[in-house]
Amino acid sequence: MKIGILTGGGDVPGLNPCIKAVVNRAASNNWDVLGIRRGWAGLLNYKLDLPEEQQREWVEPLARRDVRTIDRYGGTHLHTSRTNPQKVSKSNMPDFLAPNYAFGEKKTVDCTDHVLRVIEKLKIDALIPIGGDDTLSFAVRLHKEGVRVVSIPKTMDNDVFGTDYCIGFSTAITRSVEFINSLRTPAGSHERIAVVELFGRNSGETALIAAYLSDADRALISEVPFDIERLAAMALNDRNTNPSNYAVVVVSEGASMLGGQVVEYGQEDAYGHRKLGGIGQTVGEAIKKITGVDVVNQQLAYLMRAGAPDSLDRMVATSYGNLAIQELERGHSGLMVALQNGVYTTVSADMATLGVKRVAVDELYDVNEYRPHMTHLLGKPMFLY
Repeated sequence: MKIGILTGGGDVPGLNPCIKAVVNRAASNNWDVLGIRRGWAGLLNYKLDLPEEQQREWVEPLARRDVRTIDRYGGTHLHTSRTNPQKVSKSNMPDFLAPNYAFGEKKTVDCTDHVLRVIEKLKIDALIPIGGDDTLSFAVRLHKEGVRVVSIPKTMDNDVFGTDYCIGFSTAITRSVEFINSLRTPAGSHERIAVVELFGRNSGETALIAAYLSDADRALISEVPFDIERLAAMALNDRNTNPSNYAVVVVSEGASMLGGQVVEYGQEDAYGHRKLGGIGQTVGEAIKKITGVDVVNQQLAYLMRAGAPDSLDRMVATSYGNLAIQELERGHSGLMVALQNGVYTTVSADMATLGVKRVAVDELYDVNEYRPHMTHLLGKPMFLY
């Protein structure tokens, strides 16, 4: 058997251990593994009339020796992109493919037929895509077209529907807690209010859990719009009642003020998303204006996904990789590996596209006090989803 593996969307710690697990388990079966570089862009940009060995920019055979040390590092050995072959714009269309597709009045065209021909040309028997719901949505399309697929969920936001855990989440929380607590030093020294912005487009789970574990004073999550006047008053009171005369507010990048909009910028990507970021700065400026207290503004951004994975992400990533190969060994397809209630399992590949995963606000968040509030823990999974 020949397996294609790729990583799409944002990089997270844990991707390399997952790739290594897939390659090593496949090698034990004498199966070949072909690394597809830069996510779905690898298949989109592959030229059918050139031999594989001349296209190492887009595909890379992977053996044990190639992945021996990659699990020691963060990021992804295969690189990544946010390419969506179902919606290719003129600016992202490979020059050699352009004559084959007519845009007319359309902004994008569907190049899935080319991807299918590439899969056939490369003699790939099964695909293991690693990504979030956007990346995995195209895997669903390929499965419907007859390609064998076993997907692996990845996103530090931990918001892929159908699984309690996605690769990258634990390390993102670990990094966030470390930096939040480190920022107490300048905030306390200068007697300021610290506003820390974390990644989290639609789900505020990273901000919620990071605030919960770091014991931040307030947390603003994507699911609940906030009143800036009330927040400022709370933050000022938190500072005044702290013996060290400072406070900490954690903000999810997808958070918004009452009656306001999420802060976005730039062009839409291939999945219709614009870049997020800046709400923390807006919140900090407003708090300073309302309270007169200086603010420490810090956007953690890529620091949350930088560096090597922690032990939990190594564990889950390695296990997901092994589980994906086990399912192929059993002849299964059209699945996504998952964790549910602490147990490894599989769900249908299209599960990632059938719903949205959001913070259970009623059980985990105090909408009046803007802070984590665990109403009960008995029966909850480890990550409180």
